[in-house]
Order: sequence, then structure tokens, then C-alpha cells
Amino acid sequence: MYEVVYMKADFEPWWMFEEWRDFTVSSKTFSNEHDMQQHLNEVLTKMEKHFERYEARKGCFHAFWSASEKHYCDGCEGDLQIFHGIVVLQNNQPLIS
Repeated sequence: MYEVVYMKADFEPWWMFEEWRDFTVSSKTFSNEHDMQQHLNEVLTKMEKHFERYEARKGCFHAFWSASEKHYCDGCEGDLQIFHGIVVLQNNQPLIS
């Protein structure tokens, strides 16, 4: 099974902190790689139009952000960047290419 997860957090998706799933905005599963890849391409194309910056790592982690989108962290006493992450999984593991 393949899964494309959209998350929004103050860290990039490739860190996959223990609680990363708590930041899931949406998720879609697929029974085959072709359908997953088609959906992924659509999502990435759409997000590239909305954000200033984009970085991909290991073929399965995609981060989008705009410099103006931040939130204040009380513990840090400063602003933290917000990242919109896409994570591609196969059988609940990153689909590293």
C-alpha cells in the first residue's frame, strides 16, 4: 500500500519526529504505485504555485514554505518557520528512491 501524507508543522518532513503524524492535514492511500505517483505529481504541481520555496530529499520528502508564514514559539521566544510537507510512504515506511 502507498500513502501520500500532507503535513503542516514547524519542521521539515524528513525529520520524521516521533509525533510527526500528529501534524497530518490530509492523507490518501493507493493500492498501486502508478496511481500514487499521478496524485503526487498533481499535489506537487499545485503546491509549487503557492509557495516561494521548495526542497525535496530522498525522493519521498517534499517541503514547501514561504518566508512570511511563521508562528511564535513561547518556549523558543521567537518565530518558527511553517513547512508544508509531503511524505510518500510504502507500507508505512518512507519510499526512498
